[in-house]
Amino acid sequence: MKRFISRRSFLKTAGVTTAAAAVAVGAPSASACFGKGKLPEITILYTNDVHTYIDHKSPELTYASIAALKKSYEEQGKNVLLVDAGDHIQGTAYGSMDDGATIIRLMNEAGYDLATPGNHEFDYGMDRAKMVLKEADFPYVSCNWIDLRSGLRVLPSIKLFNIKGAFVAFVGITTPETFTKSTPAYFMNAKQTRYIYDILGGDDGAKLYDAVQKAIDKAKTLGADYIIGLGHLGVDPSSAPWTSKDVIAHTTGFNAFIDGHSHTVMAGETVADAAGTPVLLTQTGSYFKNIGCMTINPESAVGTITTTLISTYEGADPVVDSIAKEWVADVDDMLGEEIAVGDGEFYISDAETGKRRIRSAETNLGDFVADGIYAYFNEIEELHCDIAVMNGGGIRADVPAGAWSFKTCKMVSPFGNVACLMSVTGKQIQDALEFAARFAGSGQENGGFLHVAGATYEIHTEIPNTVLTDEKNVWLGSATGTPRVQNVKIYDKVLGDYVPLDPERKYALAGMNYTLRNLGDGFAMFDGAELIKDYVSEDYLVMSSYAMMFGGADGDGLPHLTSANSPLADYPGYLLDYENPYGAGRITIL
Repeated sequence: MKRFISRRSFLKTAGVTTAAAAVAVGAPSASACFGKGKLPEITILYTNDVHTYIDHKSPELTYASIAALKKSYEEQGKNVLLVDAGDHIQGTAYGSMDDGATIIRLMNEAGYDLATPGNHEFDYGMDRAKMVLKEADFPYVSCNWIDLRSGLRVLPSIKLFNIKGAFVAFVGITTPETFTKSTPAYFMNAKQTRYIYDILGGDDGAKLYDAVQKAIDKAKTLGADYIIGLGHLGVDPSSAPWTSKDVIAHTTGFNAFIDGHSHTVMAGETVADAAGTPVLLTQTGSYFKNIGCMTINPESAVGTITTTLISTYEGADPVVDSIAKEWVADVDDMLGEEIAVGDGEFYISDAETGKRRIRSAETNLGDFVADGIYAYFNEIEELHCDIAVMNGGGIRADVPAGAWSFKTCKMVSPFGNVACLMSVTGKQIQDALEFAARFAGSGQENGGFLHVAGATYEIHTEIPNTVLTDEKNVWLGSATGTPRVQNVKIYDKVLGDYVPLDPERKYALAGMNYTLRNLGDGFAMFDGAELIKDYVSEDYLVMSSYAMMFGGADGDGLPHLTSANSPLADYPGYLLDYENPYGAGRITIL
């Protein structure tokens, strides 16, 4: 016998955040309303930026709880849709170990009706991104992902649902930041000589706004009663002019907008569109912190849209739960071997504010990961490496004190990038550091902020940024004014000291192919540099190898990750200070 849940008992079972906002929906057009009676009530469940965090325990949220929640509503006779606003197949080892295949299977079983691709749906390459679209039982929409060879959209711009006579249209939108926050090379031809795909944006946002308005107008023409944005854009000012608020302000016709990308918890707030009409904007946060619940409540010809965020739910669909638990156990078994012990915590976040410091300043984990690349080439590969760099956006998780496993390293470095070594000039290194530091001191996050090993440098934040970039934030040329990055020094192993960078000299630079070869985060200054060695080892394995090189084993028989135990401690004068949460003074921000 089915158990129907009353609203009172449901609210008691599910952890529900207060509804943050409601907006009145203007009467649908005469053509849309013709012949219709009162439109039905519609419930839209939504997620964003789950990033493969599937190992939660009830009553924390999982795909199994989402499936159960959707079914509970359906059993109450509600009209329910389940949608996702992007970044669902990448983030932890549970996604990267099979390039997101299990995540798509879980979303299929959970009953998703629609999704839009986020920037991280492209992290496994364009071929894999397009294969995901085929594996999903639900459609994807994006109005601004274009195949430049044909001039056509890769995906439909809208999806129209007929729900008991009410037509609900979703407009899919993908962030133009995808180019530099994924891997630009994936959007190019095989020789990396030209782009063959585009995510429409424009320096001033005009290309993006135009694509969105055309999609809205199409939905109106098809008779949509409600038009909802399903975007992976975010509200972070650093994403301007491509934020969801920017898009709403420069278009007309949205009734509501389900957002992602900035990991913001927004139960709902109203944003005026270009005509001054309020549009409800909402986002769930990230990592299954919440499930969003949007309700369209018709009142004759005029309806009201409200939103609620659900933070916990005790129910679980047994099929979805079984798939998730089996995959979590498999991954934990594959990567569960303990390889080292961290006597202290390694940070990406600011200990006081919780913000991702690693994207704007030095941290001990940033130093550790960069040191791992540096040591891998110098100690394991027995090659000569002068300097190693690591982008802050590629370092994803704080690591608490205690045992480290391969899984720990996979959580920190989940992207599957591989290490490479290149011969570059001192000027190219200067250009890279200057490009990476262009937002330093502004409070703006930058996934391309560079952590270094074998080097030190200063960032003078009072000096204005003069780095040249294109509309996709890809580096175009050297800074035109006084450099913000000064006093760059490279460690000389023979001298046992740091010496000033020589712009004309050739240096052996190590890093991940994402940054050095694939234009990741917009680093284009290494184009044409000589490749010494490529595809050496995957990112998490480089980190794991470094951890296992440490000394200091005690009763547990494992290396202990302290500065004194690092293999680089044998380098006279080399900067090591893993005990300091904020690093060893390699990067001085003035």
